[in-house]
Amino acid sequence: MKSKTALITGASVGIGRATALILAEQGYQLILLARRLDKLQELQNELSVASHLIACDINDHEALDQALQNLPQAFKDIDVLVNNAGLALGLNPADTADWSDWQTMIQTNCVSLAYLTHQVLPAMVARNTGHVINLGSIAGNYAYRGGNAYGATKAFVAQFSKNLRADLLGKQIRVTNLVPGIIGNTEFSLVRFHGDKDSANAVYQDCQALTPEDIAETIRWVVSLPEHVNINEIELMPTCQASGGLAVSKSN
Repeated sequence: MKSKTALITGASVGIGRATALILAEQGYQLILLARRLDKLQELQNELSVASHLIACDINDHEALDQALQNLPQAFKDIDVLVNNAGLALGLNPADTADWSDWQTMIQTNCVSLAYLTHQVLPAMVARNTGHVINLGSIAGNYAYRGGNAYGATKAFVAQFSKNLRADLLGKQIRVTNLVPGIIGNTEFSLVRFHGDKDSANAVYQDCQALTPEDIAETIRWVVSLPEHVNINEIELMPTCQASGGLAVSKSN
């Protein structure tokens, strides 16, 4: 039986890397996409399954198109698309946020996620099989100070996932939105704070956050279910986190 193929974006570190390792254990052959070739090669050397590397920025759509068109024949039928690549930039309130940060988040988390899905989905429909897994965030469900554009991009991911399922009704293609809370052992906060390690480390101080392996295990479970079972959305948080109440500002 031919091995199934999974395409994972943001595959070089964090959730993407952990997902690659756990899907490899399930026998998936892998297409690993990320910007840093050296990190991809390190991961590839740990795998016991066939893999193909795409070293490009997901926002470079021309390079992405070329890479997809030039996939080796054995990797052309993509069974699982894991839209993991994404980022948060800054934690300032909206009136002092950096506009270029907003643009980068919207471009990466919304436009490029949608673009890659648009490129991969027609072949899934033609074969009447496939699974699109989008990495959302609780920031798309709950507002918090400084979340502004990042939260909006993840709300887009949630609604995009629901509408994909509506459009795919009657076809054997699954769509799942994963909605995690705080996750440690990734570059997420380091990127958000533009390389400020102290600010990044403070996010996880005295809190046992989720791990990339927790999310990867969730993905493993979702894809392992019978093909007639679609998990629409999973929201998961560590026990050190919960949704807060509504805020009230009172004058002195």
